[in-house]
Amino acid sequence: MLRIKKLLQQALQRTTSDSDSPSHSGLSKKRRLLLLFLALFHLSGLLSSVDALMSSRTAQGSIAWLVSLNTMPYVAVPAYWIFGRSRFQGYVISRQSTDNELAAKHQLKTSSVDPFIRDETLAVSQLDAVERLAKMPFLTGNQPELLIDGAQSFASMFAGIRAAEAYVLVQFYIVRDDELGRQLQQLLIDKARAGVKVYFLYDEIGSYRLPHQYIRALRTAGVDIRPFQSTKGPGNRFQLNFRNHRKIVIADGQFGWLGGLNVGDEYLGQDPRYGAWRDTHLKLTGPAVQALQLSFVEDWFWSTDGLPALQWQAQAAAKGDAAVLILPSGPADRFETASLLLQHAIHSAKHRFWISSPYFVPDEGTLAALKLAALRGVDVRVLIPERTDNVLVTHAAYAFIGPLLDAGVSIYRYQQGFLHAKSFIVDQQLAAVGTINLDNRSFRLNFEITALVLDDTFVQNLAAQFQHDFARSRQMNLTELQAQPWWHRVFARAAHLLAPIL
Repeated sequence: MLRIKKLLQQALQRTTSDSDSPSHSGLSKKRRLLLLFLALFHLSGLLSSVDALMSSRTAQGSIAWLVSLNTMPYVAVPAYWIFGRSRFQGYVISRQSTDNELAAKHQLKTSSVDPFIRDETLAVSQLDAVERLAKMPFLTGNQPELLIDGAQSFASMFAGIRAAEAYVLVQFYIVRDDELGRQLQQLLIDKARAGVKVYFLYDEIGSYRLPHQYIRALRTAGVDIRPFQSTKGPGNRFQLNFRNHRKIVIADGQFGWLGGLNVGDEYLGQDPRYGAWRDTHLKLTGPAVQALQLSFVEDWFWSTDGLPALQWQAQAAAKGDAAVLILPSGPADRFETASLLLQHAIHSAKHRFWISSPYFVPDEGTLAALKLAALRGVDVRVLIPERTDNVLVTHAAYAFIGPLLDAGVSIYRYQQGFLHAKSFIVDQQLAAVGTINLDNRSFRLNFEITALVLDDTFVQNLAAQFQHDFARSRQMNLTELQAQPWWHRVFARAAHLLAPIL
């Protein structure tokens, strides 16, 4: 504040002393403008630091922004308003409006799902806190189907879209105008021309390369395609930090798909930069699709201020009786839902906790939970790729691996291509498939979605896939880390400092 007052006083003094000097009027005006410009930047830094103090979700983040905003406001102020905020307040208001409208129309949160709520689920899963986070219970009567890699997953999704009779909901983080992207485009065009309602939501930052011609062709055919609009709302005009990372396909409110796959040829293993692409997806049939549909509707309402006419009558699957909970998470949540989900799942494990993620930059709470689980004798295994598509993320992981290995956590590095699967297993009864990565972006900045499945057969199938992946991985050890050159350890620690923004 003293610096701002000093700059303003200097500007006023310059104005007074130079006002009667015609020969220096041009120069003095430039000085005055410069001083005023500097003063405004420092004032903006001060005001922005107040916002950072009140809104940052971690003490480390608050301190970093407070220091930089007040010492380097010329760089830090634009950076803060583009990348610094972690609370998507406008979406909170939108969600409240959506809930009110849905309640008014007696849709999902009515007696439709009541017959499928099973109280025993809580005692079996010990995840009652997760139900409170989701604001939805585990629903029975579902048939989950594990889908491995792109070819099988997209064949299932495309077959479901072709079979749709009333409507199709499509949501992806990345959509590319390549061979796979054009297959999806033509399929949706055909359905729209056949009279099926098609609602298509994409993230404008993740899909920034998607050409207007691709979108125009869909709209011309009758597809209602919209960007998520993460910059919409008060205070978000220049904000690029929030992304909608969800991947959802729903057909007629009865069949749903979610998981790690976006729409692009690389997800079929056709990009030489990544090689073979290892991913996990999930098909759901049954009442849980209604909860998946609600997540889409909330995002759609934020983007369009409207609600599509959908089917909200829950129906049991013809086969299977799995209990499934759909858990959306994101920066509009009251709590850090994704991080709390993982921490609670790890703490709940008694025998094993296996997890796969393409990125490994966990927060302190998740790190502590993994260590404690290993120390109390739980079989804790973390499966990550040998290399990621982000150099900083790849090296930052090494700063976390040493303490975990020391505590007894097993770290596996996948060798046969790029591992992109996001899933975990707790003991013999609970499995999860979704979009959450083990990093700060997924925990606090991205809109994500996870399906938690209580079903013995599904857990066994996912465990078998984990075993298959472990066999194609190398297990890390402390000797390997100690043998690294000094510069690698220094770079890893430096990258670790950037963990909150990676």
